[in-house]
Amino acid sequence: MPLLVGGVLSAGLAGCSFEEGDDLDQYMRDATKDVKPRVKPLPEVQPYMALQYNADSTLVDPFRARKAVNKSSALQPNLNRPKEPMEAYPLESLKYVGMLSKSKLIYALLKTPDESVQQVKLGNYVGQNYGKVTQIKDGEVVLLELVQDDLTGDWVERTTSLVLQE
Repeated sequence: MPLLVGGVLSAGLAGCSFEEGDDLDQYMRDATKDVKPRVKPLPEVQPYMALQYNADSTLVDPFRARKAVNKSSALQPNLNRPKEPMEAYPLESLKYVGMLSKSKLIYALLKTPDESVQQVKLGNYVGQNYGKVTQIKDGEVVLLELVQDDLTGDWVERTTSLVLQE
Protein backbone atom coordinates (compact mmCIF):
# COMPACT_ATOMS: atom_id res chain seq x y z
CA MET A 1 0.00 0.00 0.00
CA PRO A 2 2.71 2.58 0.86
CA LEU A 3 4.43 1.78 -2.39
CA LEU A 4 1.24 2.37 -4.29
CA VAL A 5 0.70 5.81 -2.68
CA GLY A 6 4.33 6.77 -3.30
CA GLY A 7 4.06 5.69 -6.94
CA VAL A 8 0.88 7.70 -7.52
CA LEU A 9 2.46 10.82 -5.99
CA SER A 10 5.65 10.52 -7.99
CA ALA A 11 3.67 9.99 -11.21
CA GLY A 12 1.58 13.07 -10.42
CA LEU A 13 4.65 15.16 -9.78
CA ALA A 14 6.33 13.92 -12.91
CA GLY A 15 3.26 14.99 -14.91
CA CYS A 16 3.63 18.56 -13.58
CA SER A 17 6.66 19.91 -15.33
CA PHE A 18 7.92 23.41 -14.70
CA GLU A 19 8.65 24.68 -18.15
CA GLU A 20 10.08 28.09 -18.88
CA GLY A 21 7.53 28.68 -21.60
CA ASP A 22 4.58 29.04 -19.20
CA ASP A 23 2.04 31.76 -20.17
CA LEU A 24 2.32 33.47 -16.82
CA ASP A 25 6.12 33.56 -16.94
CA GLN A 26 6.01 34.95 -20.48
CA TYR A 27 3.51 37.67 -19.42
CA MET A 28 5.69 38.70 -16.47
CA ARG A 29 8.76 39.03 -18.68
CA ASP A 30 6.87 41.11 -21.26
CA ALA A 31 5.08 43.35 -18.71
CA THR A 32 8.30 44.94 -17.45
CA LYS A 33 9.71 45.70 -20.90
CA ASP A 34 7.39 48.66 -21.57
CA VAL A 35 7.59 50.26 -18.12
CA LYS A 36 9.83 53.29 -17.80
CA PRO A 37 10.62 54.72 -14.38
CA ARG A 38 9.01 58.06 -13.54
CA VAL A 39 11.36 59.34 -10.86
CA LYS A 40 11.69 63.11 -10.68
CA PRO A 41 15.24 64.36 -10.42
CA LEU A 42 16.36 65.63 -7.02
CA PRO A 43 16.15 69.40 -6.55
CA GLU A 44 19.36 71.33 -6.79
CA VAL A 45 20.95 71.90 -3.41
CA GLN A 46 21.36 75.60 -2.70
CA PRO A 47 24.54 76.67 -0.95
CA TYR A 48 24.15 77.69 2.72
CA MET A 49 24.30 81.43 3.26
CA ALA A 50 24.96 82.41 6.89
CA LEU A 51 23.14 85.55 8.00
CA GLN A 52 24.34 87.87 10.70
CA TYR A 53 22.04 87.96 13.75
CA ASN A 54 20.51 91.37 14.31
CA ALA A 55 22.33 93.04 11.45
CA ASP A 56 20.09 96.13 11.65
CA SER A 57 20.17 96.28 15.50
CA THR A 58 16.40 96.08 15.90
CA LEU A 59 16.42 92.97 18.09
CA VAL A 60 17.53 92.62 21.69
CA ASP A 61 20.63 90.45 22.05
CA PRO A 62 19.51 87.41 24.12
CA PHE A 63 23.08 86.73 25.28
CA ARG A 64 23.68 90.16 26.80
CA ALA A 65 22.32 90.90 30.26
CA ARG A 66 19.80 93.70 30.51
CA LYS A 67 19.74 96.21 33.31
CA ALA A 68 17.27 95.32 36.06
CA VAL A 69 16.48 98.96 36.77
CA ASN A 70 16.11 101.59 34.07
CA LYS A 71 17.02 105.01 35.50
CA SER A 72 14.87 106.92 32.99
CA SER A 73 11.65 105.20 34.07
CA ALA A 74 9.43 107.09 36.51
CA LEU A 75 7.98 103.84 37.86
CA GLN A 76 10.31 101.63 39.83
CA PRO A 77 9.73 99.12 42.59
CA ASN A 78 11.01 99.99 46.03
CA LEU A 79 13.81 97.46 46.39
CA ASN A 80 14.78 98.76 49.85
CA ARG A 81 11.51 97.87 51.60
CA PRO A 82 11.33 94.53 53.45
CA LYS A 83 9.56 91.76 51.56
CA GLU A 84 6.20 90.61 52.85
CA PRO A 85 5.51 86.88 53.37
CA MET A 86 3.00 86.63 50.50
CA GLU A 87 5.63 87.87 48.02
CA ALA A 88 7.40 84.53 48.26
CA TYR A 89 4.67 82.79 46.24
CA PRO A 90 3.99 83.11 42.51
CA LEU A 91 0.58 84.67 41.90
CA GLU A 92 -0.55 81.61 39.91
CA SER A 93 -0.12 79.39 42.96
CA LEU A 94 -2.35 81.48 45.25
CA LYS A 95 -6.14 81.04 45.52
CA TYR A 96 -8.64 83.59 46.78
CA VAL A 97 -10.91 81.62 49.10
CA GLY A 98 -12.82 84.21 51.13
CA MET A 99 -13.18 87.64 52.69
CA LEU A 100 -13.30 88.82 56.31
CA SER A 101 -14.18 92.18 57.80
CA LYS A 102 -13.07 93.29 61.26
CA SER A 103 -14.36 96.66 62.41
CA LYS A 104 -13.70 98.78 59.30
CA LEU A 105 -10.90 96.67 57.80
CA ILE A 106 -11.52 94.16 55.02
CA TYR A 107 -9.20 91.16 54.68
CA ALA A 108 -8.90 88.75 51.77
CA LEU A 109 -8.14 85.12 52.59
CA LEU A 110 -5.55 83.60 50.26
CA LYS A 111 -4.66 79.91 50.21
CA THR A 112 -0.96 79.19 49.63
CA PRO A 113 0.51 76.09 47.95
CA ASP A 114 1.32 74.60 51.38
CA GLU A 115 -2.45 74.67 52.15
CA SER A 116 -2.25 77.45 54.76
CA VAL A 117 -4.65 80.41 54.61
CA GLN A 118 -3.18 83.91 54.94
CA GLN A 119 -4.90 87.28 55.43
CA VAL A 120 -4.05 90.29 53.26
CA LYS A 121 -5.50 93.78 53.40
CA LEU A 122 -5.39 96.84 51.14
CA GLY A 123 -1.81 97.95 50.60
CA ASN A 124 -0.21 94.53 51.22
CA TYR A 125 2.11 93.10 48.59
CA VAL A 126 1.29 89.74 46.99
CA GLY A 127 3.13 87.71 44.35
CA GLN A 128 6.57 88.01 42.84
CA ASN A 129 5.84 90.98 40.55
CA TYR A 130 5.56 93.62 43.29
CA GLY A 131 1.75 93.28 43.27
CA LYS A 132 -0.02 95.66 45.65
CA VAL A 133 -3.58 94.91 46.77
CA THR A 134 -5.79 97.81 45.58
CA GLN A 135 -9.30 96.37 45.97
CA ILE A 136 -10.92 93.51 47.85
CA LYS A 137 -14.34 92.56 46.47
CA ASP A 138 -16.68 89.64 47.12
CA GLY A 139 -15.55 87.83 43.96
CA GLU A 140 -11.99 89.01 43.42
CA VAL A 141 -8.87 90.67 44.79
CA VAL A 142 -7.45 93.32 42.45
CA LEU A 143 -3.68 93.85 42.35
CA LEU A 144 -1.52 96.49 40.71
CA GLU A 145 1.77 94.89 39.65
CA LEU A 146 5.03 96.47 38.50
CA VAL A 147 6.64 94.46 35.70
CA GLN A 148 9.53 95.19 33.40
CA ASP A 149 8.75 95.59 29.70
CA ASP A 150 10.61 93.00 27.62
CA LEU A 151 11.57 95.36 24.81
CA THR A 152 12.36 98.64 26.51
CA GLY A 153 13.26 97.51 30.02
CA ASP A 154 11.00 100.21 31.51
CA TRP A 155 8.81 99.40 34.50
CA VAL A 156 5.10 99.39 33.68
CA GLU A 157 1.99 98.93 35.80
CA ARG A 158 -0.30 96.01 35.12
CA THR A 159 -3.65 95.27 36.77
CA THR A 160 -4.37 91.66 37.61
CA SER A 161 -6.77 89.86 39.88
CA LEU A 162 -7.30 86.71 41.89
CA VAL A 163 -10.81 85.33 41.36
CA LEU A 164 -12.73 83.64 44.18
CA GLN A 165 -12.21 79.86 44.13
CA GLU A 166 -15.22 77.88 45.33
